[in-house]
Amino acid sequence: MTAFLTSLVFVVLAEMGDKTQLLAMTFAARYRWQTVMLAVFVATLCNHLLAAEAGRLLTDIMPLQYIQIAGAAAFILFGLWTLRGDELKEGDKKSKFSPFWTVAIAFFMAEMGDKTQLATVALATKFDSLVQVWLGTTSGMVIADAIGIIVGIVLGKKIPERVVKWFAAFVFLAFGVHGLYEACPKSVWTFPVVIGGALLLSSLIYWVVRMNKKEKRGAHIEEK
Repeated sequence: MTAFLTSLVFVVLAEMGDKTQLLAMTFAARYRWQTVMLAVFVATLCNHLLAAEAGRLLTDIMPLQYIQIAGAAAFILFGLWTLRGDELKEGDKKSKFSPFWTVAIAFFMAEMGDKTQLATVALATKFDSLVQVWLGTTSGMVIADAIGIIVGIVLGKKIPERVVKWFAAFVFLAFGVHGLYEACPKSVWTFPVVIGGALLLSSLIYWVVRMNKKEKRGAHIEEK
């Protein structure tokens, strides 16, 4: 029981203001809170089981730096995807991820190489009790993210959908850029690389927004 309670308290405190709590807040402003809560639970359950049982093995096979870079790149893609929106024809909707899988994948990637995943590995080693640590860290994540979901629901009712979409995209892009900065060697971040990366990201955002405008104009023409 000590391992469970210690793991729970540690993760709740560590997650306050962390990116996964902010993600919960963002998703709750866009999707049903029940869907977000279930997706968070499933993603955390899988991720922390991986961390508790095979975390050290994973980092031996693949350096943690590469895992963090992949996670950061995924966040940038989620940001662009959010800007792209989900205004699809009825026949295309089945080919896209459902809200559940969107949230679950985002949370799973967010936890890869994150401090709570590494803490899960450390706690499992310290207490030598995989199940208690696994359930404790998962419960802690659910409690912390439930707080974010409550805030997200309140914000979602008061803020226009367009603003919510841009805020969500900004959160994803910011975490992605910050993750790349933290994971890549500092020697990589030369002035040309920073300027080139900023121009590339700006171009991608502009391209996505322009595509959305073209599709909306085309939809208006078809309606007429």
